[in-house]
Amino acid sequence: MLIERIWSANSYRNFHYLIACPETGEALAVDPLEWRLCLDAARNRGWVITQILNTHEHRDHTGGNSGLAGATGARVLAHADAAARIGGVDRGLSKGDRIRVGRTVELECLDTPGHTMAHICLLARGTQPALFCGDTLFNAGAGNCHNGGHPERLYDTFVTQLARLPDETRVFPGHEYLARNLEFTLDREPDNADAAALLASARDHDPAAARITTLGEEKRINTFLRLQSPTVVARVREAFPEVGERPDARTVFLKLRELRNRW
Repeated sequence: MLIERIWSANSYRNFHYLIACPETGEALAVDPLEWRLCLDAARNRGWVITQILNTHEHRDHTGGNSGLAGATGARVLAHADAAARIGGVDRGLSKGDRIRVGRTVELECLDTPGHTMAHICLLARGTQPALFCGDTLFNAGAGNCHNGGHPERLYDTFVTQLARLPDETRVFPGHEYLARNLEFTLDREPDNADAAALLASARDHDPAAARITTLGEEKRINTFLRLQSPTVVARVREAFPEVGERPDARTVFLKLRELRNRW
């Protein structure tokens, strides 16, 4: 499996992805808002885009569908429950569905509600697993739930699905927010040495060259995956005394999401 990460350089700070078969050169484009960048990248690599995948229905992920489909004839794939809102979807997807790209690439659809209620993450298993996670999981952060989502469902997705994936899983989110998310982690957990070390370089990095984290690293730097940290729990209790002395993990997650909404 070949992966091309494309930095949009737009105000949304989008990342787009091409996932290609090394044998056939067929490629899947993930959330190609700036579709001409995706088309140029594919042509430069000698690839042919045959499929488009939207992780969810928000316009900053679907806005390039018609342009790229018109230029390539690619089929559009999306969550079955989001298809009507997106429009022009050729294949509606559900939990456990497989997407084949060329002869060698197989991607598994994870049904990951929270940011929206019809959100898909793509999982490539194998010796170098990869998660294309849209706006569910960010580097050092979690998606908001402002436009059609629900924080309790996001918690369930994190705990029952994402946190159980192998630690070596590479994380490919839909946007680049690393420095800001690390700042939030350190606001909640000032003694997090891993987050502090990464922030020092993240503030100065070129977004196009932003590092690719693994799920194991996210468990060290992402406060939404550190619900048992004594410091995180203590800081939640300071902000929300009503949670009591021993808030459960769900409560900690929901209060963190509430804090991040206004932080």
